[in-house]
Amino acid sequence: MSVGDEVHALAPTLAFLAAVLVLGHLCEREGLFAAAGRLLARRSGGRPQRLLALVFALAAAVTAVLGLDATVVLLTPVVLGSASLLGLRARPHLYACVHLANAASLLLPVANLTNLLAFHEAGIGFLEFTALMALPQLVVLAVEWIAFRRFFARELAEPPTAPAPAAALPAAAPAAGSAPPAAAPAPDAPHDGAPLLAAAVVAATLVGFVLSTPLGIDPAWVAAAGALVLAVPALAQGRTSLLALAKAASPGFLVGVMALGVAVAIALSLGLDEVVDAIVPHGDGLPQLLGVTAVAALLANLVNNLPATLILLPALAERGTPALLAALVGVNVGPNLTYAGSLATLLWKRVLRESGDEAARDGVPALATFTRLGLVTVIPGLLLGTTALWLALAI
Repeated sequence: MSVGDEVHALAPTLAFLAAVLVLGHLCEREGLFAAAGRLLARRSGGRPQRLLALVFALAAAVTAVLGLDATVVLLTPVVLGSASLLGLRARPHLYACVHLANAASLLLPVANLTNLLAFHEAGIGFLEFTALMALPQLVVLAVEWIAFRRFFARELAEPPTAPAPAAALPAAAPAAGSAPPAAAPAPDAPHDGAPLLAAAVVAATLVGFVLSTPLGIDPAWVAAAGALVLAVPALAQGRTSLLALAKAASPGFLVGVMALGVAVAIALSLGLDEVVDAIVPHGDGLPQLLGVTAVAALLANLVNNLPATLILLPALAERGTPALLAALVGVNVGPNLTYAGSLATLLWKRVLRESGDEAARDGVPALATFTRLGLVTVIPGLLLGTTALWLALAI
């Protein structure tokens, strides 16, 4: 594949990603994440196990619909503030944010750039992708839930300490170049109604994604339409700016992905493709799919899941949809084993460093904890998630 062909192939995927990133930024500006923080604090009733269940549900939903970056960048500060406000240990809930940013990104094509790349190659519709990945996603989430309950049993059994002031519940971290959001109100503060628009637009956009394939519409246009609906009032009322919207689209990151794609294409043309073809199993039986998952997970932890996906895609495309989806289990669940496995994990670390001393006082992040938790969750998640995919393909 020539450089021009690679740029042409990646452009629609990156345009879609840019629109989703802007949509996530606008949802934060509309107060959707601050409202989610209030909901967490109210519904948990100060019970750590219930808060963890709510964080699991919310992080899985945010990851699936707005992407894993929204979970680590926008939701993590809200979860930290909610735990502090309630006087609860933040460790289980913060690790849930990063684990589900990766492991809960199987369900929808929009959840992860790795999904978008594979979705483009698979040639299947939005609904078909979701139907095939629903069972693997549920199984992986169940593995994470059981593991978290056991791994953090001591923290989840501790009673609340003296809660932090109400102002400790932050809105999500502002995007670069935008005005800082006001401190989120206490859990019993009334809703101002603003997040309803964002919630409605997100729901409508999700429906648009489902309908885009049968209607022959590029999903990037659906995401752009959702972002436009929120951008007009946000710009008019001064909640964001054109510069902030441009920064939210992460043009530097998009250019970097394009450059990485071109570099991988050149490497493949120089013989890397033969090496990859030799190590990726052929066939769609369970042993072969487990082999694909293992190769993808290992490569993701060695070089990061994005270049791993780009390296594997040509060989996987020749093997068909089962291999592509099995690789997604590897590159999405596997990165929870090491910091280097996913860009989302590195962003999570940065968000916690920028949050002040609150997370550090609770020992987050800690490499030893991250690695031990990864060993508990990743291996069974890969095995059972791929087995669930094999069953879904057989139905």
